[in-house]
Amino acid sequence: MTTFAITTAPVRTRTLLLAGAVAAPLWATVSLAQAATRAGFDLTRHPLSLLSTGSLGWLQIANFLVAGVLMAAGAIGLRRTLASVWAPRLLTVSGLGMVAAGVFTMDPGDGFPAGTPAGPGTLSWHSYAHFASGTVTFGTLIAGCYVLARYFARTGDRRRALGSALAGTALLLGDGWAMSGGRAGSLTLAIGAIWAMLWVSAVCATRRRWF
Repeated sequence: MTTFAITTAPVRTRTLLLAGAVAAPLWATVSLAQAATRAGFDLTRHPLSLLSTGSLGWLQIANFLVAGVLMAAGAIGLRRTLASVWAPRLLTVSGLGMVAAGVFTMDPGDGFPAGTPAGPGTLSWHSYAHFASGTVTFGTLIAGCYVLARYFARTGDRRRALGSALAGTALLLGDGWAMSGGRAGSLTLAIGAIWAMLWVSAVCATRRRWF
């Protein structure tokens, strides 16, 4: 039984890291493909979360759920391969926040789906729950990137330390610009979120090659 545990543990860890490596490319590809093809969607005005509404909304809901689970699994893999306590914890919470964001969807608004009146419309309780889930997701993802930056700096890996810091800053600025009502805020938020998520996936992929 001991031999079996020793043999299977690395395989399980590599599988978890593979899940984390896939999470961001999957979420970004599915989100951006819909943004480019669904009638009435404008990424400069509409957040990617709004794709969870309408007759095809189930695609984005599933995208959030699957990517969130994959990201949380990747964080567990990082916990097994990084000498960092808080980075995996924060990224696990971020993944679970994505799952919650998929469960609690936004309301249609600002002309999307096509035919929806302009303006924010009336917000239901699940819209507020979605916003809260997004706040948790982005906040822990930003913090996770900065903790990774500190970890890599301590280990002497300056390139990955810089990459982690840039990823966290991209999301911090993108989210801040969107929340302040800046022009094309949804676009800057999408860029920041995808950047940070892709970086975490890249870290998972790298750790998998080393493990």
